[in-house]
Amino acid sequence: MRSANIFERLVIVLSRAAQGRQAGELGCSSTEEHNLRMKGLECLVSILKCMVEWTKDLYVNPHLQSNLGPDSKPIHDNGYDQDSGRSSSGYVGNGIRRTDSTGSINSYHSNSGFSSESSKNVINFELVRQRKELFEKGIDLFNQNSKKGLEYLYEKNLLNNEPEDIAHFFHSYQDVLDKIIIGDCLGHEDNHYKQIMYAYVDQLDFTNMEFLVALRKFLSGFRLPGEAQKIDRLMEKFAARFCECNSNLEIFASADTAYVLAYSVIMLTTDLHSKNVKKKMTKEQYIKMNRGINESRDLPEEFLSKIYDEIENEEIKLKVTTLRRGANVVGTTGTKENITSDKQRELLFHMQMKDIECVARDLMSNAGSSTEEFTTAKQLEHVRPMFQKAWSPCLAAFSVGLQDSDHIDLAHLCLTGISYSIRIACIFQMELERNAFIQALSRFTLLMTTSQVIEIKAKNVECLKTLILVAQTDGNYLGEAWYDILKCVSQLELAQLFGINVNKARLNVSNHHQYPNLTSNSSSYTFSLPFDNLFYSEKGQLSKRMQTVQDQIHETSSQNIVVSVDRIFSGSARLDGDAIVAFVRSLCHVSMDELNSNSPRMFSLLKLVEISYYNMGRIRLQWSRIWEIIGEHFNKVACSPLQDVAFFAVDSLRQLSMKFLEKGEFPNFRFQKEFLKPFEVIMKKNSSSTIRDMVVRCVTHFVDSQAKNIRSGWKNIFSVFQMAAAETDAQIVELAFQTCTHIITVVFDRQFASVLDSFQDAVKCLSEFACNISFPDTSMEAIRLIRQCAKYVAEKPQVFRDHAAEDLINVPEEDRVWVKGWFPILFELSCIINRCKLDVRTRALTVMFEIMKNYGETYRQNWWIELFKVVFRIFDNMKLPDTQIEKIEWMTTTCNHALYAIVDVFTQFYDEIPEQLVGELYRQLKWCVNQDNEILAKSGTNCFENFVITCGQRFTSHIWERTCGCILEIFRSTLPETLMTWRPDVESNGIATLNETPLLDHTDSLFDYSAVESASSQHNRMVRAGSANGSTSDQQESISNNHLSRTNSIERPSKTQSDFHLFQVLTIKCIIQLELIQTIDNIVFYPSTSKKEDLQNIAIAQALANASSGQQNLAYFTHLDDSHDDHGMYTNMNFDQLLLLIDCLIESHMFARAFNSNHDQRNLLWKAGYRGKAKPNLLTQETHSIACAFRILFRLYTDPKRNDSMDILKRRIVKLTHSTLEYYVQLQSESHRDAWTSVLMLIFTKFLKLNEDRFKYFSGDIYSVVAEIVVFDLKPELRYILREFLLRVGRVFNVNSD
Repeated sequence: MRSANIFERLVIVLSRAAQGRQAGELGCSSTEEHNLRMKGLECLVSILKCMVEWTKDLYVNPHLQSNLGPDSKPIHDNGYDQDSGRSSSGYVGNGIRRTDSTGSINSYHSNSGFSSESSKNVINFELVRQRKELFEKGIDLFNQNSKKGLEYLYEKNLLNNEPEDIAHFFHSYQDVLDKIIIGDCLGHEDNHYKQIMYAYVDQLDFTNMEFLVALRKFLSGFRLPGEAQKIDRLMEKFAARFCECNSNLEIFASADTAYVLAYSVIMLTTDLHSKNVKKKMTKEQYIKMNRGINESRDLPEEFLSKIYDEIENEEIKLKVTTLRRGANVVGTTGTKENITSDKQRELLFHMQMKDIECVARDLMSNAGSSTEEFTTAKQLEHVRPMFQKAWSPCLAAFSVGLQDSDHIDLAHLCLTGISYSIRIACIFQMELERNAFIQALSRFTLLMTTSQVIEIKAKNVECLKTLILVAQTDGNYLGEAWYDILKCVSQLELAQLFGINVNKARLNVSNHHQYPNLTSNSSSYTFSLPFDNLFYSEKGQLSKRMQTVQDQIHETSSQNIVVSVDRIFSGSARLDGDAIVAFVRSLCHVSMDELNSNSPRMFSLLKLVEISYYNMGRIRLQWSRIWEIIGEHFNKVACSPLQDVAFFAVDSLRQLSMKFLEKGEFPNFRFQKEFLKPFEVIMKKNSSSTIRDMVVRCVTHFVDSQAKNIRSGWKNIFSVFQMAAAETDAQIVELAFQTCTHIITVVFDRQFASVLDSFQDAVKCLSEFACNISFPDTSMEAIRLIRQCAKYVAEKPQVFRDHAAEDLINVPEEDRVWVKGWFPILFELSCIINRCKLDVRTRALTVMFEIMKNYGETYRQNWWIELFKVVFRIFDNMKLPDTQIEKIEWMTTTCNHALYAIVDVFTQFYDEIPEQLVGELYRQLKWCVNQDNEILAKSGTNCFENFVITCGQRFTSHIWERTCGCILEIFRSTLPETLMTWRPDVESNGIATLNETPLLDHTDSLFDYSAVESASSQHNRMVRAGSANGSTSDQQESISNNHLSRTNSIERPSKTQSDFHLFQVLTIKCIIQLELIQTIDNIVFYPSTSKKEDLQNIAIAQALANASSGQQNLAYFTHLDDSHDDHGMYTNMNFDQLLLLIDCLIESHMFARAFNSNHDQRNLLWKAGYRGKAKPNLLTQETHSIACAFRILFRLYTDPKRNDSMDILKRRIVKLTHSTLEYYVQLQSESHRDAWTSVLMLIFTKFLKLNEDRFKYFSGDIYSVVAEIVVFDLKPELRYILREFLLRVGRVFNVNSD
């Protein structure tokens, strides 16, 4: 810890000598100064050479390496691998060998049998070295500020905060601590410092010492402070300690005597040896001054006289410390102004020699007792600290030598030292030091200067040669320092351009693009470069310099330098893995600097292409790291505003890609994808149509020539074509689509397995072509190709199952054909439907459902679930067009078409489709029915009817319940209740409530009505949410929400528009009510069955008109009653479900009856323009709904399988018949009664078809009401049926006889 840094001091002194400091001031001639500098440089170079020799076994020569980088072992000249015991990756970082657990190098020094001991010594050495560095820093801080220094030593655990330890520290390190600072600490009045002072004095041993010798020893360790109080405390403690150590000494009566005497000795020393004291104290005066100090007695005169003589001959001095000695040297050397004569110089020399003699004497006196150990450098950790201390002085010496001197021999020494330093810094992985030397070397080439170059000298050319040599020999270690070297190479190429043709030295750049720093009124620009003034200056100066400059420029252009520069790039193939990455990164940086300069150049960009060729043979892992950097650079360059630069970048990428694709690729690798990614980025970021066209042509060329070798690169190819598909340039789109067509029709057919991983990308690319509105023919052809892709999926499902890509690891084998094949196709078709215009989306819709119908038998149930999630997106009201016209077109065409197609698929594959999707289908049908579009709403009911009729026989009871619940919800959501509440007064927010009493006794039915109500409420909430999103108007929202409250508040921001829209919606609802009534009739009895029955009833009436009254007429009714048409769903529905349908019909009937009876409300609507010239009515809804209800009731009643429900049916038939006939009797309008003719004929015919007992039961209840009917002017057919009914009543009740 106390040892001096001999090596550091030695290097510093040699550095000063090499820099020529004070040589001239000390009278040296220029020759002597040069020789002195040369000697200093030679010594420094020798030291560095020794280090290089020591590290020769750690150095990896790149010329002995293959291009496998760190995976290859360096073989020495004798063919022996000295590191055979390590792993195959024996070199890490920049070529340094792997270290063991202690960090030491496994070099040949550790093969002598003491490696474990050596490692232990290295650890100890390193710990001691680090501790010493911290300790030295603490001492430096102490010598500046005692408090900060001590705190730092406490913090680093180098010193305990105890007075005894601090005092011992002051004693032990007197030679390096500042004596003034120590004196200030010991004399401080703070109690802690007093304790330190007491401990300091107590640690001194004055036993058997003479008083003056003891005092000298005491004062040798510090300098007395100037304050009397501090001196007083120090002398008092000294006296006490002296007397304590010499208790048998009888000369002093007490410690007070010693204290006073010590103080007087200090005063005597000052008096005798101070220049400021003119009149010196005599011996007699000194003896007289000390009389009576020994407790009123005098000390012996001989004793005092001896003290006086010794002080007079030799004053009390401090020991010369390292710090103070250095300061003294600096102080006495003076400056040039202080040394004015040879006499002064000689005096200074003698002073220096005397000081050196003192130091030597001290060192020699302590040599025998020295316990310091010297360590032989056997490990890297021994040598690295040496270079850490030496590099800065060496760099200063070499830099000054190159800067100040033009002597070529001195320059060679400096360059040799710099090259040695770079080698050492590289091997020791000292990046800061390495970069500093390389930056200094590159700076002295004058190629990196930003100011105007005045003159190029031979030493600058030598610097360039040395820099190139360093690049060739130490390339594995340079790391980020490659940037400075490659920057110099770039500037060298620029300088060579000037030297080859001075007349063309200035570079002109065509103004294809505008630059911010250029004016826009000229077509070309001349840029000022660092070498301009070498050739363009005053004529006189030019004549003086031109020859020399041209010679030096010619030297830089010599064949040797040119070849050496080329070797830097060609030799990159021999760099290890990390080194080539650093090399490429730096070259890209330099290339970007060139392109961003005022005079853009492509020298480094061209070299980047070259090294890509050189290094393409590396293992793929290394090449991936390289290409990650190069590819990113090409991405930026290809998007340059300079079209020539971008064109060159794309063309270079094309050439490299062709070379790379020739190698092919194994399955499941992604190197091609990484390599071709720049084309994708350029296509995305470069807006130039010329460059984009070139990218498409390059990719087309890859497909035409290398399709058999492409694997993962297909993803990039389809990505480029996908972006090209969105272009408006016909040439780009046509070329890209032609290539895609070739891939789908030819490549897929020949090598489908190799393209399978990018199958989704291919389909997505075709989808983008289909969505380009500028090229409708291309859109149609793209859809055809998508259908072709579906054919490939259907024909080669096993290929998909066997394909185990990374994204399919967790996908079951049987589902892979869906994930990678069917789903992408159907999803992209749905995207085309949602994005494109009518003709294209219609074609896509057709193809989509063709695929589903043709290949649906192979789909699994979970596939259908995912499929219909995609299909139902077509009806997503959030994605409907914004404009009303487009929305109407969408609903009328696409939604309508899709709805029928979906139902066709459901009916075709009902057994394969999961049951849960039926609910989703009903949800979509309800959505369609509730839209304010008549065509779509009617299509919804028609599709619902077709689905139920076709698949109803396979329905489960659960599905039938959902079906009936859906009918109920549709009935209630489309009931035009606003007809009853509408008012023309805009100002009032009138609320009209329709009070109705339940017409049916629901307790008679076993059906769960609460469930239906819940389903209806859920449906209404869904409609309200959809209306809030803008799918319907405010009026329609109120219509949809009226089931529970039967209360509607109608807001009209604009009366005309609001009413018109409202009337449209109400008209559609009325139409849907009729459609639903007919749907129920068709579902239960099969289409046209009811019409046939009505025609039969008319035929009966006509037959009765021609026949005489009598019992034989019953044959007409009995014969017809025997033929029931069972094609409907009646037999598949249970009693409760049929009753629910009856309730829906009756509810619709009662609403229509209430509206038709409300003449005031009808007049209001008529005057407002609703339904044109005729007064609005709901006669058809009123009659058809009740007729359908009667048909179902009588069908149930005559069904022998429903005998257990006869009582319920009887009550309902009687109640409904009474209500109906009473309503008929109350009708005032003849036309209204005529509309009921078919209903009455149905009712009476149904009764007449019953047997005697049943007929008697019902006819007795309704006879009185029937009798009221005869007073009206009835139509003939109804009169004949009514006559037959009355005649049979008479027969049944024995009123008349045949």
